[in-house]
Amino acid sequence: MTDATLTENARWWFGALAVIKTRAADTNGQLTIIEVTEPPNAEAPLHVHHREDEGFYVLDGEVTIHVGDDVIAAGPGDFAFGPRDIPHRYTVGRDGCRMLFICTPGGFEDLVIGMSRPAERLALPPSTQEPDWERVGAVAAANGCELLG
Repeated sequence: MTDATLTENARWWFGALAVIKTRAADTNGQLTIIEVTEPPNAEAPLHVHHREDEGFYVLDGEVTIHVGDDVIAAGPGDFAFGPRDIPHRYTVGRDGCRMLFICTPGGFEDLVIGMSRPAERLALPPSTQEPDWERVGAVAAANGCELLG
C-alpha cells in the first residue's frame, strides 16, 4: 500500500483500524468492503442500518455478534449476516479480531470516513478518547444508520 493509498483508505475509527478495500464508486454503487481490526474486548454500540445489509467475515480472532435476538459466536472463517432494519452489535474477544464488513449496497464508507480520522500507520490508534456521541449520532443519521444504545 502506498502512502497516498494509506492516507485515503486507512482510518482510525474509534479504537479500531478500518481499511477501506472497496468503495461504492468502485462497484457502481453495489458494494463496500472494509477490513476492520479491533482491539481486545472492543464493543460496537447497538445500532441499525436502514440503507444497507451488513455481513461480517471474521479473518482473525473471535467476536460475538448480536443480530436481533440471535447471538453468533464467530471465529476465523465464520460469516454472520446483519440485514438492514435489524438492530445489531458486537463484542470482540480477549485477543482482538480482524474482520471484513461487507455492505450492500455500497456507501457505508461515507459513515466510516465521517466518524474517523486518517490513520498515521497501519496499526490500531495509539489511544482513544470518549467519542462525541452527538456528532457520531448525526453522522450515523446522515448515512442511514441509527444508534440505539
